[in-house]
Amino acid sequence: INKRFFLFLHNSYIYECEYIFLFLRKQSSYLRSTSFKVFLERTHFYGKIEYFIVIYCNSFQRILWFLKEPFIHYVRYQGKAILASKGTLILMKKWKFNLVHFWQFYFHFWSQPYRIHIKELPNYSFSFLGYFLSVLKKTLVVRNQMLENSFLINIMANKLDTIAPVISLIGALSKAQFCTVLGHPISKPIWTDLSDSDILDRFCRICRNLCRYYSGSSKKQVLYRIKYIL
Repeated sequence: INKRFFLFLHNSYIYECEYIFLFLRKQSSYLRSTSFKVFLERTHFYGKIEYFIVIYCNSFQRILWFLKEPFIHYVRYQGKAILASKGTLILMKKWKFNLVHFWQFYFHFWSQPYRIHIKELPNYSFSFLGYFLSVLKKTLVVRNQMLENSFLINIMANKLDTIAPVISLIGALSKAQFCTVLGHPISKPIWTDLSDSDILDRFCRICRNLCRYYSGSSKKQVLYRIKYIL
């Protein structure tokens, strides 16, 4: 019971802290969200939310004026949070300064500034959560017909390309002695004492975990190569 109670307090406190990002996203986004989902273990504190809305409006009205397009992305996973925004290094330092002081003043949450790291992402591709991400320009050809005449329209669209990093995967498998550094399979002397069913069970479990995690990859050939190595 004590564990559940402390978990409830932790989730409610995190919810209050994260509500600021929902406010900033609505202030900066041209496509306003019509609905959002809340985790089951969280509880709404309507009175506090109304109070925080007043605080946010009063506190960030002076901050948002220098942000021409402060569109932000926020991710939290196992006690670590990632805040992504488009802007210069000075703008990111202002975000860091304002958020730290806001948490300390209104939530009495002492956050060490040295624990907040600023990393500049490249314009073309970057690594995130085990994926190699890049934005591709994709041309769509649409045929439009008006009465007896028809014509083609080229539409440029951005597509998020997700690729499984084959080099890092092969490096991890080579450290576990599944293959060489070049990706060539090697014998596994540890598995010689196991039965055939145990070997198949381990193989299926490893392949299943890799395929599930990298199922969003746009190029499946990498997964087939990993299966060949195993």
